[in-house]
Amino acid sequence: MKTLSRLTIKITLLLCVVSSCFYAQKIDRKALVSRHNVKITSVDTLASLSVGNGQFAFTVDASGLQSFPEHYQAGIALGTQSSWGWDRFKNPNDYTFDLTNRAYDQYERKVPYSVQIKTPERRNNAVNWFRENPHRLQLGNLGFEITKKDGQPATQEDIQEIHQKLDLWTGIIHSEFKVEGSLVQVETTAHQNQDLVAFKVTSDLISKDRLKVRFRIPYPFGAWKDTGVQWEADFNYKSTLKKSGKNEALITHQMDSLTYHVQFQWDDPEAKIAKKQAHYYLITPERNSFSMSVYFGTAVSNEALPDFNQTKTNSTQSWEAFWKSGAAVDFSKCNDPRAFELERRVVLSQYLTKIQCTSNQPPQETGLTYNSWYGKPHLEMHWWHGVHFSLWDRSDLLKKSMPWYEKAKQKAYTLAKRQGFKGLRWQKMTDPFGNESPSSVGSFLIWQQPHYITYAELLYQEDPSKATLDSYKDKVFATAEFMASFAHYNKELDRYELGPGVIPAQERFKATETFNPTYELNYWHWGLKTAIAWKNRLGETPPAKWLEVVDKLSKLPVLGDVYLATESAQDSYTNPVFKTDHPSVLGTLGMLPRTEKVDLEIMRNTFDLVWDKWSWEDTWGWDFPMTAMTATRLHLPEKAVEALLMDIQTNTYLPNGHNYQDERLTLYLPGNGGLLTAVALMCAGWEGNTVETPGFPKDGNWEVQWEGFHKMF
Repeated sequence: MKTLSRLTIKITLLLCVVSSCFYAQKIDRKALVSRHNVKITSVDTLASLSVGNGQFAFTVDASGLQSFPEHYQAGIALGTQSSWGWDRFKNPNDYTFDLTNRAYDQYERKVPYSVQIKTPERRNNAVNWFRENPHRLQLGNLGFEITKKDGQPATQEDIQEIHQKLDLWTGIIHSEFKVEGSLVQVETTAHQNQDLVAFKVTSDLISKDRLKVRFRIPYPFGAWKDTGVQWEADFNYKSTLKKSGKNEALITHQMDSLTYHVQFQWDDPEAKIAKKQAHYYLITPERNSFSMSVYFGTAVSNEALPDFNQTKTNSTQSWEAFWKSGAAVDFSKCNDPRAFELERRVVLSQYLTKIQCTSNQPPQETGLTYNSWYGKPHLEMHWWHGVHFSLWDRSDLLKKSMPWYEKAKQKAYTLAKRQGFKGLRWQKMTDPFGNESPSSVGSFLIWQQPHYITYAELLYQEDPSKATLDSYKDKVFATAEFMASFAHYNKELDRYELGPGVIPAQERFKATETFNPTYELNYWHWGLKTAIAWKNRLGETPPAKWLEVVDKLSKLPVLGDVYLATESAQDSYTNPVFKTDHPSVLGTLGMLPRTEKVDLEIMRNTFDLVWDKWSWEDTWGWDFPMTAMTATRLHLPEKAVEALLMDIQTNTYLPNGHNYQDERLTLYLPGNGGLLTAVALMCAGWEGNTVETPGFPKDGNWEVQWEGFHKMF
């Protein structure tokens, strides 16, 4: 009996392995990815292409390098950015953070919030200084300087017969163009383990002394947006060509608070580098085929840099491993004409979020391309940047940013203590060091608070071990401690309330008037219950206050047969202003699972009202996947697909895959991350769901093949 039992087990295991292998090979991943290689045939400022590794990214124009940064600055700017490249202007006026605080009446006491104070002038200047500092840097501009036959510099108009391709499977950009009939061929790639870009250029323009390589270091704008084209400024920064060997050079750039190094290594022993002017260098090759590696870092590498061929091999192998890992979804067997475009967006969003959003800190909304909000991360957006990695079975990429919360926690404790609350209050607009930034909106947002519990729970669902619990429990519990402390007890109504003194995810409501936003109420409920579950898993007794808040937290506000955006806005759907921005009431069921607080019929009524009456032209890129997730959980698959592909400007996906918003935000990575999160839910569903591929219609037009996804909560 025992022998037979063991044999049965072995056969069963073998069948499982065979079945598993067959399942893993069901989708031809290389064909899936490669059919969406990006091809560019013109100088299109919104079609810039990027290479990178998550910690570092380099964005190029149609030349294959960053040759025309001024022309591209209003499109997808030609950035070179990293997770470590931050500087802080000097503070000669000794501004202190307390100058940004203003006391507000909250919960029958004065509570200080860091806001955008306008007067007096010194306090306003302090606000601006702390918003601007530290700021993420554009590390350098690497491009071609091409001279025409008449001696004039070639401009973007002189770049003709363009054939450019981003090979997604290898992470290599192939560029080909002509200048006055002369062919130029370029390959560009980034090392996946070092902050290094490498390229190879082939052209007879080199031997004619008409093609050189330019490297310039721009000054920081110190403004909301930085596209890396400020060449003159009143800063006492210093760039020094420290070493110039036969095949190499080193430039050291000293700023106010950061000194970094740029190392060059090339294959042409006759090539030379020379300083043209401050922060401006020219490399002059001699051979018609020239390759170079450029490394950026805060320390000088004492080892030889990987050359172009080594970097190309590293990129090819690393990207192939990436595409073969995690989940995949194939729409090629679908008959619906929208399927190919959806698949394109999904594939390109995986590439973009991998190179832009997988560093050791939460990313900014424009990734590693150009600065928005001074380059600073927004913690409420980390949900959209990071959750999809776990659902796509790539949790290692989410885990990379989790240690940042340990680094930032002391300042989160300080923020909560300053305001008279327990636990830690996660900052909204922050930086690599966990600092808080003044904001009259951001300082009152609370929906970022439970996010850490979401990430920890996702990682626990994947690895339900004590080791996982021990890794994240301290910050899970401190996060929950603030949530319980922030909920205010209304003795008259015998309930706990959120606010006044809050701004919902839908940023259309005044902080001093707003209380009990629907999405945040349900998120508070789910977050505290999840923290309680963590206590139980560890054999610990949950705090009585947490249990009481969960038990007496206000009901989700209802008017008639729909949920309000917030209890304080009884005119949620009659005031036109309140039908703009994020329809975050839908996140109550979609981003969040169904809890005992949610009535499905009321949620369906709310969805229908929002769908029909919302001002969709005044929304953001992640609103569409959020809507699709709600539709999926309500078993409205056609609406889910319609939401993902709604014909609205902020739901535009450019040829390079970037989610365009407007002239100010030409790319918006929360939209890409949101799309991937929604598609994971639409394919794999959620715990307790029994409908196969619940987010796609069962009308015969959506034969969606998928593999490797994890279910959502």
